[in-house]
Amino acid sequence: MSGAGRVAVVSGGAAGIGLSIAERLAKDGFAVAILTRTEGAAEKAAAGIEETGGIARGYQADVSDREQVDAALAAIRADLGPLSVIVANAAVAPQQPFLEMTLEQWNQILTINLTGTFNLVQAGLPDLLDAGSGRVVLISSSSAQRGAPRMAHYAASKGGQLALTKALAVEFAKSGVTVNTVVPSSIDTPSVEKKRAAGAMPSVEDMSKYIPVGRMGTGADIAAAVSYLASDDASYVTGQTISVNGGSFIA
Repeated sequence: MSGAGRVAVVSGGAAGIGLSIAERLAKDGFAVAILTRTEGAAEKAAAGIEETGGIARGYQADVSDREQVDAALAAIRADLGPLSVIVANAAVAPQQPFLEMTLEQWNQILTINLTGTFNLVQAGLPDLLDAGSGRVVLISSSSAQRGAPRMAHYAASKGGQLALTKALAVEFAKSGVTVNTVVPSSIDTPSVEKKRAAGAMPSVEDMSKYIPVGRMGTGADIAAAVSYLASDDASYVTGQTISVNGGSFIA
């Protein structure tokens, strides 16, 4: 599973699940490029990885802005080399009743979550095709599998990622590039903790009662799945949806 000599880019990689993925890929030997739209956040996350012996760089880019994505990937290539792994993790997940949702709110979420995925993958894919191998991993959500009240725009954007995965997997199957999706559910992250503190979510103990394995997941659980899909061992796995949810949703 060594990523030595290869470069992985992780969007939304400065915190939560994205940071766990970046840390794991760095541990696997990849040089990791972290993208985030928050100024200074990616650089700070990358510095933390380098303190533990990994190779990482941070870049500010809003994935919904194609020019920013292109500029960031050009900088990554100059600093680290061509991409081998693309992890599209950046997303926002606000809540809004459907009948109160404006067209502007709908478009904003689809632009960040789905078009942002399109921008990153399309801009980075030529590196993988030139090499004749590579991995694309999208991070979706169980909201796309079972629905989510007050999150129609988010669920639609994440469902679009599932369809995009299948389309790209078939289109590039003979190129040596695989495309898969990891679908988290019931993952305890800093953003979930903020919602819990605001009274918008149940306690960890209460949520764990409804998860068959008896606990909430962690960012490391998602990162382990991404690590596998990014590895040489997963060369025969493409177009798949890998649900990491403790048994809380079984398709």
